[in-house]
Amino acid sequence: MAGRYGRPRSVLRMRTVAGQVFLLQVAIVVLLVAAAMAALVLQSRADSEREATNRSVAVAETFANSPGIEEALESPDPTAVLQPKAEAARKKSGVDFIVVLNTDGIRYTHPLPDRIGKQFVGNLEPALHGQVVTEKITGTIGPLVQAVVPVTGSNGSVIGIVSAGITIANVSGVVEDQFPLLFGAAAGVLILATGGTALVTGRLRRQTHGLGPVEMTRMYEHHDAVLHAVREGVLIVGEDGDVLLANDEARRLLDLPPDVEGSPVAELGLDPLTTRLLSSGRNATDEVYPVGDRLLAVNQRSTDKDGGPPGSVATLRDTTELRALTGRADVARGRLKLLYDAGTEIGTTLDVVRTCEELTEFASSRFADFATVDLSEAVLNGEEPTATGADTGMRRTAFTGARDTALYPLGHLIRFVPTTRMGTGLRRGEAVLEADLRSLSGWQEQDPVRAAKLVEYGLHSMIAVPLRARGVILGVAMFWRAQRPEPFEAEDLSLAEELVARAAVSIDNARRYSREHTMAVTLQRSLLPRGLPQQDALDVASRYRPAQAGLGGLGGVGGDWFDIIPLPGARVALVVGDVVGHGLHAAATMGRLRTAVHNFSSLDLPPDELLGHLDELVARIDQDETGEGTEAGVTGATCIYVIYDPVTGHCSMARAGHHQPVIVRPDGTAEFADVPGAPPLGLGSLPFETLEVQLPEGSRLVLYTDGLVEDRDREIDEGLELLRRTLAENAHRSPDQTCEAVLRALLPERPRDDIALLVGSTRILDARRVAEWEVPSDPAAVARVRAAVTRKLDEWGVGEEAFTTELILSELVTNAIRYANGPIGVRLVRGRALICEVSDHSSTSPHLRQAAITDEGGRGLFLVAQFADRWGTRYTADGKVIWTEQPLSAENRPRPADLTGS
Repeated sequence: MAGRYGRPRSVLRMRTVAGQVFLLQVAIVVLLVAAAMAALVLQSRADSEREATNRSVAVAETFANSPGIEEALESPDPTAVLQPKAEAARKKSGVDFIVVLNTDGIRYTHPLPDRIGKQFVGNLEPALHGQVVTEKITGTIGPLVQAVVPVTGSNGSVIGIVSAGITIANVSGVVEDQFPLLFGAAAGVLILATGGTALVTGRLRRQTHGLGPVEMTRMYEHHDAVLHAVREGVLIVGEDGDVLLANDEARRLLDLPPDVEGSPVAELGLDPLTTRLLSSGRNATDEVYPVGDRLLAVNQRSTDKDGGPPGSVATLRDTTELRALTGRADVARGRLKLLYDAGTEIGTTLDVVRTCEELTEFASSRFADFATVDLSEAVLNGEEPTATGADTGMRRTAFTGARDTALYPLGHLIRFVPTTRMGTGLRRGEAVLEADLRSLSGWQEQDPVRAAKLVEYGLHSMIAVPLRARGVILGVAMFWRAQRPEPFEAEDLSLAEELVARAAVSIDNARRYSREHTMAVTLQRSLLPRGLPQQDALDVASRYRPAQAGLGGLGGVGGDWFDIIPLPGARVALVVGDVVGHGLHAAATMGRLRTAVHNFSSLDLPPDELLGHLDELVARIDQDETGEGTEAGVTGATCIYVIYDPVTGHCSMARAGHHQPVIVRPDGTAEFADVPGAPPLGLGSLPFETLEVQLPEGSRLVLYTDGLVEDRDREIDEGLELLRRTLAENAHRSPDQTCEAVLRALLPERPRDDIALLVGSTRILDARRVAEWEVPSDPAAVARVRAAVTRKLDEWGVGEEAFTTELILSELVTNAIRYANGPIGVRLVRGRALICEVSDHSSTSPHLRQAAITDEGGRGLFLVAQFADRWGTRYTADGKVIWTEQPLSAENRPRPADLTGS
């Protein structure tokens, strides 16, 4: 396992057991081969010497006893006879030399002829006495063995000597032939050792998980150290029920002797239940058994899992002290659970009274038998408490429990006595615990008669905790026990303080919400139209639905708004807008925009110009608020502005980021008006455009905000199509009925945004209620116009207005003749007021001024302003129109049905 634990493996330094065994085997094989070679060499040398001796003796004796040797020695030239024979015998016998000597040691024969006749080197003395002599000498041809054999004559005397010799090298070649076999055997042994080592290595790696001897040793040392150092007892039992291992903690917990290994579990002297568990080997998890004066938690598992040895291992943990703490921990856990549940059950609404009721309901079911909450009057009114203490009146706001006790009922105003512990604690903001009410320790001074009844009823313990939030005491919560026999304790007091502290924050949040919501609702109601103005152009119905509190913002207070603005000439403007967001800021912004639209409409501007001025206003507001370091702006407001003229049936409209209005034709077809789009107000990137349409009488104009058609449960296109279809289906119903039908079809169950809806049915004024004249630029024509107007007024039955109308027309027409160019138009409209309009082709607007005594002119407009109810100027594409309105008496006003030609 190379590189394990950061240590690389070396071939010469094996770290595994198998590697070390392999190296040992290699060393043994090398030693055995070396020993075999040494023994073989030594044996070869001995055998060579013996073989050389035997061969040289045999050859020498054979040659000495060969036939004719005696005759040859006695012949005149022994060398001539014996030399050929000696050489032939030498070659056939394989010795190195055969030398025949005379008794004086002179050579008759020799393999080297130059040595013949010379003295023999060797010991001849024994041979002369008839003995065979062998000796090892180092001659000229190397180490050799030579034998000296006497040649005996027929008379038994030594007549010559034969010496034969052979070098040791000639007989030791056999040993060298055996070396390849020896090395081959050694290589075979090494190969077998390598294969065996690989098999052993694989098995050891599987069994030791790749650990080397050092790692195994370290692991064993760590295992042994941990086993005896842990604070849990470990007991290993074999399948036969004998203890195989017990660490120090197990010996201590079970009071076992030091030599417990090998002892049967049944003989350890444990109680029967513990003995039965340890002997059975079954699995056990945190089972508690008494052992002496201890309570041990035992966990037991089998050891033969995944091929392990049969048996079981048990861990023992002393739970004696833990058991004592368990009761206290359960109590603490219960209190934490109670506080957690209180966080989810108290303060679910932003209603002060309901939050108090949730506190008493929760406390009476989980903590006490009776619970009450008393709040300051200022808190109930959504105001900031200005004074707290015993002298402050507290109104009983919530009560949970049986009502037949002597506790103060709901709505009762309580003033706590300052001298009581309750009064002192309320002044300081401290909780009060009365563990035993029956002792009458002073709490009864609040109301002695009622206190006696409380004790008689069975109330025996009480906790009172001031409701404190953000440094202000809002009231007091009181908890009583009667059915529960255990009295309140100090721990109960801390629990009650925590419970009330959480509830106090929720109550204060509800109070703040109520105050802000009241302010926002008041502001919004003051800014929205409280009624629809009287006008002759449209039969109008409207609906406003706030978002649901908690979903759409601050209790449904938002920035959606609508308006109906009467304009000069019997015209009317319809406005619907939407300010992004909810709350006070959205409501205030909505009021600013509505006021601005009213002011701009008084200038009688066309829709595109009015939205342009409104866009500039919003941009300036955003810049001012950004400069003040505030993040809230108006950007994101949308608006649609529509002007309808009932005299001509002409309608012009423009929009800024708003949805398209819907036009419902008299035949029941409904379609979205293709008003050119523009970005929301405040961006100022594109000019606004106006759509001009001609609407027949009885058409419907439907304006709305996005909350009507947008919902998380449907796509915007689905909402728009549903609106169009609903309007088409209710085309012949009244505007008010149409509003109700639309809300039923599109209003979400829990609206998350405000909804503003405006439905107007168009009217066309009867041509008999409108009179028009064209006046030439001639002062003489003024008289003719006055006469015609007088006749028309008599025809309409409002002749009493003739004088005033003649005066107004005379001044206006005379000014037009004097200062304007081109033809002059005069129009009278009889509606809810008598409208007089003079048009010309000049863009110069007259201004009202105070004429001096010496001025000859400048008093005409002053007279017009005095006699007319309202007057003003509006510009047209080719000039201007100066208009006036004169009020008509109730009997002279036409009914709405008489205004139209239908």
